[in-house]
Amino acid sequence: MKNTNLKFRLILMNFLEFAVWGAYLTSLGRYLGNTGLGPQIKWFFAMQGIVSIFMPTLMGILADRKIEAQKVLSMCHGFAGLFMLAAGLYCRSAEVVSFAPLFTLYSVSVAFFMPTIALVNSVAYNALRGAGMDPVKEFPPIRVFGTVGFICSMLMTNFLHIDGIAMQDSYTQLISSGILSLILCGYALTMPRCPVNKSQGKESFAEAFGLKAFSLFKQGQFAVFFIFSMLLGASLQITNGYANTFLGSFASDPALADTFAVKNSNALIAISQASETLCILLIPFCMKRFGIKKVMLIAMFAWVFRFGFFGLGNPAMPGVILFILSCIVYGVAFDFFNISGSLYVDQNTSADIRSSAQGLFMLMTNGLGATIGTLAAGKVVEAVGVFDNAAKWPQAWYIFAGYALVVAVLFMICFKDPSKVKVDN
Repeated sequence: MKNTNLKFRLILMNFLEFAVWGAYLTSLGRYLGNTGLGPQIKWFFAMQGIVSIFMPTLMGILADRKIEAQKVLSMCHGFAGLFMLAAGLYCRSAEVVSFAPLFTLYSVSVAFFMPTIALVNSVAYNALRGAGMDPVKEFPPIRVFGTVGFICSMLMTNFLHIDGIAMQDSYTQLISSGILSLILCGYALTMPRCPVNKSQGKESFAEAFGLKAFSLFKQGQFAVFFIFSMLLGASLQITNGYANTFLGSFASDPALADTFAVKNSNALIAISQASETLCILLIPFCMKRFGIKKVMLIAMFAWVFRFGFFGLGNPAMPGVILFILSCIVYGVAFDFFNISGSLYVDQNTSADIRSSAQGLFMLMTNGLGATIGTLAAGKVVEAVGVFDNAAKWPQAWYIFAGYALVVAVLFMICFKDPSKVKVDN
């Protein structure tokens, strides 16, 4: 009974964690486009990658050596919530929303939010171990509720109207995210206490800051793996930043303005997250059956279809089926890359650098890769001219699909599959 209660508490923590993100992540681009900040969308999503390069590491060191992790989690959500709430209230009060003040408030908020993704995991792992449970076995079913929280928040943003305006078209999505973050700020303090290791002994600078993992670049195949992780990581934020904006652009066509995909684009995109939860279950089987190289190639070609289906589809039947297929393949594109890549790192590194190697993988994908990809994608949509002529959107999606295809082919040529990959059930 005690363990069941703990699991429920951790489920609620994960639910809230990703509900904070889901409130705006897939719909912010649409709101920015509505306010005339379409060309600046790239900077809002690039900022998530930029802060991911250093903030999770800094907050992780603070939680390891100075302040208990659940308190750091609370502090981060407190600042993230206050600044996101301030961003929403600024948009509410401004006659004309300006880039500089909104971007500044948003940037501080995401700088404190991004470390919480890792901190939530740390708090959960500690709580499960403290209760005598195995995190490897018990955490994945708990983590699934994080995706459920993301989906529920997306659907709320899609279907809830405030003052007659859908939240996905309004600043209210920022206020919603800020309120949820402040709720989690308080709730985090109810989590079991996490140990702080203040006596570290003598460590080199590289060991103290998790830089020892960079020695993996001396190994040829690891260098190739990390480089391609960055190249594929460039695809991660493209649809988060532009999919909803793209779907909303069809509202200018009277024949398509009232279709489900246009009026409920956030709900349509939520299929992506539902697919993600199901595809997680396929990974152990696919890793055993095909190996890391083929699994990651499946992910890379799935990104080709993800972008290509957006370019080919439209909100009317039967074109909307292609949008749905794009959302379904997202689960394969995202999970098979992120989780199989993480397993590859775990299986092929020594215990003394395993955690920092995982951090390096995240830095290359969600840090450098996502930042470079988001800024490059912004340049593409601007060069194509989608904000002046919505009919040019397919050209942008085909360019993204072509990029993913080139990365897949090069990976197929350059990366050698390890002779044996072990995956425990």
